[in-house]
Amino acid sequence: MENLPEYTKSQLALRNGQDKPQIWVAYLGDIYDVSESRLWRNGKHYEHWAGQDLTDELKDAPHNQKVFEKFKVIGKLK
Repeated sequence: MENLPEYTKSQLALRNGQDKPQIWVAYLGDIYDVSESRLWRNGKHYEHWAGQDLTDELKDAPHNQKVFEKFKVIGKLK
């Protein structure tokens, strides 16, 4: 994978669909841009909020990490 920019949790938190137009989520250290997903409108997907690391939350979700395969990795979480 190419050299991706690194973002802090604070920088990720700003990409929540509210503060900036980007809607990003992190999983296992990768940051995904989910802005184009109709399931993430307004930065919320069921009980999950964008701008966060969802690694721990996904353990209880009805799907697995394959759900992220359709989204582009745009960075790494510091």
